Amino acid sequence: MARQRGEARIAWALLAPSLFGVVAFLVVPVLVVAWLGMQSWDLIGPRTFVGLDNVTTVAADGRFARSLLVTALFVVIVIPLQTALGLGAALLLHRDLPGSAAFRVIYLLPWICAPLVLGVVWRWVLAPTDGALNAVLGTRIEWLADPALALPSVAAVTVWTQAGYVALFFVAGLRAIPSTVLEAALLDGANRRQTFWRVTLPLLRPTTFFVLVTGVISSFQVFDSVYALTPNGGPQGVTDVVAGRIYYEAFENRAVGQAAVMALVLFVILVTVTLVQQRWFSRRTTYDLST
Repeated sequence: MARQRGEARIAWALLAPSLFGVVAFLVVPVLVVAWLGMQSWDLIGPRTFVGLDNVTTVAADGRFARSLLVTALFVVIVIPLQTALGLGAALLLHRDLPGSAAFRVIYLLPWICAPLVLGVVWRWVLAPTDGALNAVLGTRIEWLADPALALPSVAAVTVWTQAGYVALFFVAGLRAIPSTVLEAALLDGANRRQTFWRVTLPLLRPTTFFVLVTGVISSFQVFDSVYALTPNGGPQGVTDVVAGRIYYEAFENRAVGQAAVMALVLFVILVTVTLVQQRWFSRRTTYDLST
């Protein structure tokens, strides 16, 4: 009994640093935001308790509802494209062709750069008058000022930024697949296409789950690159994403309580989507051939 208590104390001591991080950087911030959601505060004057008035105001705010729809559309555009491009790049890099090491670095460069800086660069590239893209095409296209093109243009920049990150994890997943499994599929008469769809892709299920979860979370939270490309929500508010709406509400309208409620709604959406994805990928594929 004494030995078990000693082992339990050692276990809690080893878990203490991680538990401290979870409590300090996840639980406490969520509680603080929930508390701010019940306050009326303009960042300068005294705070006033208003209960659920901020929730009622946000629920009736058409701009917030629109930003949720814009963000959902942004996620629908970005996630399939960056996942497909990342997987395609990973398949090429996994073949260890000449120059693969250099291309791994090149693919990761956009991801390690500051999104705000990349947004400024792409804003010049997509400029209607002296932009590099229009100069190459030989025509004038309002990539960021046209309501029909602004959101796809911003999404394309995000895909370009994140594709290398996705490829990095898919390369790791491909290298973790036992070569004996692929060889057995070839010996059984499967061609390359059948091997990919029936063997490789199912074995990449854990990697795909991780890539999709992190991709959806980052896409729902996107702000800096969108702000640099199309400030103030873009033309007719077509790029007014949720994170941007929270920023404008807190620091421009100085309605911190309402911004806190919006942040909580975003938190609940992300938790829900993550749980749905986890349920979908619950049948994890194992690499253990003995089972």
